[in-house]
Amino acid sequence: MNREFMLAALEEAKKALLKGEVPVGAVIVKDGKIIARGHNRREERNNALSHAETEAIYEACNVLGSWRLDGCSMYVTLEPCPMCAGAILTSRIKEVYFGAYDEKYGCFGSAVTMNFPGGFQTPRIIGGYMTDFCEGLLRDFFKGLRK
Repeated sequence: MNREFMLAALEEAKKALLKGEVPVGAVIVKDGKIIARGHNRREERNNALSHAETEAIYEACNVLGSWRLDGCSMYVTLEPCPMCAGAILTSRIKEVYFGAYDEKYGCFGSAVTMNFPGGFQTPRIIGGYMTDFCEGLLRDFFKGLRK
C-alpha cells in the first residue's frame, strides 16, 4: 500500500466532483510509478462505461501497448461495481486497493464477491484503505444533491 497513490486517486475523484460527476477516482501503478489515471466521466461523455476504473484501464492499456496489465496495481476511491470488477479481472491487474465500501454495488466483498477460480487470475483485494477521505468526498457530494 502506498498513501501517495491513493492521494492521487483522490485527486482524480476531485476532478470528477468539479465536473458534477460522482467523485470516484482511480490510478494504475506499475513498477512504483503511476502509468494511468481516471475519474468518473459518465455525464461528461454520456456513456455508462466511463467509470474511473475503466478510464484508467483504457489509458494503461494504451501506455503499455497491451490489454494485459500484468504486474499492475489499481488504487480506487470506491469499491468497484460489477462492470469494473470484470474489467479488473480480465485485464489481469494483480492488486486492487480501494477506499470506501459500496454496500449497494460493490463487488469485492460488499454486495457481491466476484471471485472466479479456475481460469481467471484473481487480484489481491485490500478494502477500506484511507476510507475516511474517500467516504467524505462521496458523502459531501450526495448531501449537496439532496439540498
